[in-house]
Amino acid sequence: MILLEKTFDRTLDAWLHAYHDPAWRGATVHGWLFEGPQARRAAEARLAQAGVRARFRSAYKPLLHYFLEEADREGLVAVHVRYPVHPLAQPNRFTLEAYPLAALLAGVDLRFEAGSDALHYDVTLRYADGREHHECVHAPNQPAPGADGVDGLSPCGWLRVCDAAGEPRLDAAQNTEFQAAFRTIVDTVRAHAWGVREPYFERLEIRVDIPGMEFDPGVDEELLSTYEAMHEDIYFSLLEFFQGYANRPPGDRGLQPGQIIPLVRRTDGLARVRMSIEPFEPLEPVGPAALAELLAQTTAPLDAGRIAGQMAQLGGVPFQAVSRQGRPVLGAYVAGPGPAVFISGAQHANESSGVVGALRAAQALVAGGQAHFALIAAENPDGYALHARLRAEHPRHMHHASRYSALGDDIAYRERAPFFEREGRHQARAISGAQLHINLHGYPAHEWTRPLSGYL
Repeated sequence: MILLEKTFDRTLDAWLHAYHDPAWRGATVHGWLFEGPQARRAAEARLAQAGVRARFRSAYKPLLHYFLEEADREGLVAVHVRYPVHPLAQPNRFTLEAYPLAALLAGVDLRFEAGSDALHYDVTLRYADGREHHECVHAPNQPAPGADGVDGLSPCGWLRVCDAAGEPRLDAAQNTEFQAAFRTIVDTVRAHAWGVREPYFERLEIRVDIPGMEFDPGVDEELLSTYEAMHEDIYFSLLEFFQGYANRPPGDRGLQPGQIIPLVRRTDGLARVRMSIEPFEPLEPVGPAALAELLAQTTAPLDAGRIAGQMAQLGGVPFQAVSRQGRPVLGAYVAGPGPAVFISGAQHANESSGVVGALRAAQALVAGGQAHFALIAAENPDGYALHARLRAEHPRHMHHASRYSALGDDIAYRERAPFFEREGRHQARAISGAQLHINLHGYPAHEWTRPLSGYL
């Protein structure tokens, strides 16, 4: 069932069309939107050919982008930042948004001071040769309702325009395609009749093709991506909506709305959104497969076949549960002296390092000769399969939509039968008698943001 198919004009193209007109020759245009530096510089160059002085900046993390794109960092020794404190935002919101500025300015004396509710940063830069430079860095934001109905402060597009005589003609927030696509998705979900019983669907697919940015800022494993931010904000906003719809408390992990799947991809033209309710896809059988390298040398998530192959190599007594979509939840029990432990990975399937960790732990126990354990290396195979699908497009993203099960819940918090994946835990404890559960998780290597819901 298709819920929505809609296109949105590209904001940067719309601004180019508007200010390329001869009537704006000699004008000055400053704009903020959710695109990368290459697209923004190209747009500035086109307007320069039409006699318009333009500067387009990032509405996403504007202070960080000021230092990445505009500030002279050569010989910089100290930076003082007065940041906004706004009643619709957390007190530290605008310092969090500056991340990873401290790492970017390593060796520079960086100090933050709370300022007024005016939406800009006052920045003072001091240099080794005694120079001092002051800059006002605009932080375009406007009130925006969250999925829970509570207003917050979220980044937005903005235009400041002066005509050829220097007279101000515009200084106001602008609704970009990035904001409009997100708001349309949330509004469509809010308006639909979902029924009264969980789950409300099998798969809710949200396909978004949109201009944006993604790049490595050169700090550790950081990644700045509006595509990832859109995915995360869609997923968590819809999860929050369904928590309220089901009269559950915020953060309730037992909620079973179904599988929410945001698929966000880059385009350089019109933004497009397609939302549909889909059935689960038929499964293809997966057999055990061998690893091409040692498990300790694995640098990427294992696929289902290689997990099955590693489980089979351990020996012991196999046991199995079945996921909601019909995938096997493979278990192995290795008997030995002493108290047993239960080891598991991928309860949260996007945390794929736990799978390798669980298998390596089991191998180490077997090699020690005193092993007594039950193992489920991948507890959530449906989420794990979705993670593999999402990684094919964006291998460095967090993909929190694949964290939970195909029912949309956290399997550890499943409240009632049929237990599907959680039945594997029941079997592991029954067969081993384990009182200790070593449950391996993972953490992202870069920042998590929700820019359209107040940044965090």
